[in-house]
Amino acid sequence: MKNSRRAGIFAASSVILVLGLTACGASSNSADPSADTSAKAAEDFTPVTIENIYGETTIEEVPERIATISWVNADTLLALDTVPVGMDTDTYGMNENNSTAWKDAALQEQGAAIGSENAPVQYKVGDDIDYTGIAASKPDVIFAPYSGLKKEQYEKLQEIAPVVGPIEPNYLTSWEQVTEAAGQMLGKEEEADALIEEIEGKLAKVGEDNPVLKDTTFIAADLSAPDTAYVYSEGDTRPRFLSALGMTQAEYVQENAAKDTFFFTVSPEKVNEWDSDIVFASAVAGNTMDDIIKGQPLYGQIPAAKNDAVALPGTDEATLAISAASPLSIEWALENVVPGIVKAAENAAAAK
Repeated sequence: MKNSRRAGIFAASSVILVLGLTACGASSNSADPSADTSAKAAEDFTPVTIENIYGETTIEEVPERIATISWVNADTLLALDTVPVGMDTDTYGMNENNSTAWKDAALQEQGAAIGSENAPVQYKVGDDIDYTGIAASKPDVIFAPYSGLKKEQYEKLQEIAPVVGPIEPNYLTSWEQVTEAAGQMLGKEEEADALIEEIEGKLAKVGEDNPVLKDTTFIAADLSAPDTAYVYSEGDTRPRFLSALGMTQAEYVQENAAKDTFFFTVSPEKVNEWDSDIVFASAVAGNTMDDIIKGQPLYGQIPAAKNDAVALPGTDEATLAISAASPLSIEWALENVVPGIVKAAENAAAAK
């Protein structure tokens, strides 16, 4: 998984160029409603075939031990009350547990906090997949629908266990697609559909509660590097998230994005062409817009910057919550990131 996904998280910066040893679900307890749901799902399970970019994987019965690879996938299982037996350490936006606030909260709730007896095994992320660590977790299935797995990695993982591989290439699988795949694999399709409806409803409600958003155009970008700016196009998670809030992606993006890519580069001399009400931009953690402009004065020519309408996530964890969006991270972002986006939209509206 090297760093191609970290390329996708913030495309490029001075830091990085172009971002459980128990059965799944921890212990079973008849007094636990989620345990009852899982038992019923296993009893009623009908074999399913899940397609991916390299082929298809047939799941004959509900897996008890699921290992995950990459962001989003472990979050999604946890959102469906299923604890993975193993998962990658988080290597961007992570906390002291090499995890995230939303993942830790879900693990705690399900009796599998990191460091506890029921916690998932965390395998290291390096230049390649930690095949040894994954194999040691003895998975029934490896779940990686949101990932950048190469074909040779996918085939090597299949020697360990069946693999639910990337549904879209290069980390472009949406959180909805991941949730649907998890629901199929777990025999929890109704729960997965309900979860998608719930999260989409919460995103839409932000738009309803903040009507300024429907009249706001946006560009999702990265301003971490002073020599190159990055703009994310429709296939990326960030524009999808902002669109779900009721905003409209600026025409500038469609006019300049290349086909089948999720970002494109922009010279700092050209950012004055960003004709958009707001810009949602990742940057070096802790930097303000003033800090960014001091590092590259040309970024001060961004039209939204002149109107105090650039929304910065502020921390790597906040950037991760949207750039690798999952049902858990979206809930967290609604509370911790969205208020800054709404404020930027209000500033843009006041400047019109």
